[in-house]
Amino acid sequence: MSGQEKEAKKPGPKGRKPNAVDSKDCLKEKESPIVSKAALATEMMDSEKPTSATTEENFGPQSVSKLAAFGLTNTEIKKLEESGFHTIESIAFAPKKNLLLVKGISEAKADKIMVRAEAMKMVPMGFTTATECHQKRADIIQLTTGSKELDKLLQGGVETGSITEIFGEFRTGKTQLCHTLAVTCQLPVDMGGGEGKCLYIDTEGTFRPERLLATAERYNLSGTDVLDNVAYARAYNTDHQTQLLFQAAAMMAE
Repeated sequence: MSGQEKEAKKPGPKGRKPNAVDSKDCLKEKESPIVSKAALATEMMDSEKPTSATTEENFGPQSVSKLAAFGLTNTEIKKLEESGFHTIESIAFAPKKNLLLVKGISEAKADKIMVRAEAMKMVPMGFTTATECHQKRADIIQLTTGSKELDKLLQGGVETGSITEIFGEFRTGKTQLCHTLAVTCQLPVDMGGGEGKCLYIDTEGTFRPERLLATAERYNLSGTDVLDNVAYARAYNTDHQTQLLFQAAAMMAE
């Protein structure tokens, strides 16, 4: 038998035939990528779930009751609501000392609540890009004041998502402007409105539904619908006003 023939008949690595070694190695090579891809897909799905949830929830305030899914008891949630914390945003934005004022909430519990409200990315509070900020600004609506000249001074009207303070001497139109905005906020967006509702807290007893009806007639709106879309309360002192603000927070969270 020649040397070449002896070489050809040598067993493959580890005493197995060459064909057997090749087929098993190929099988292992085929299985490995499949497992890796499956694991990678699972990781990607897990990482995408919070982002998707955050995107869906960013359309408005989120009820504090949602924290029940992350370990808070119903009793703890009720205590938060009784203290004026009706949304996750109100918790995330509040100083920890305010949470410590809630009966039954210890410092450790306050830390846990705030971490859950922020770390879950339900309320993004970190850095962002100017591009994302610009995109959010594009969603802002300007509510018409009913005066074209005043709208020009305000660069389009009263901006949503912000606090606008109106001050001046008596009988300069402050109350009338508030009455007008209570109606114009209900207008369609293409007419300078926000297609929304109004919550009116009156501290001086100057609220007059008749003014709303007159403004509604000006814009060809149903007077009945306009009045129904305005939630009104008279505040008699500062403590009462604070209580009304708590109630307002609960109403807006709904």
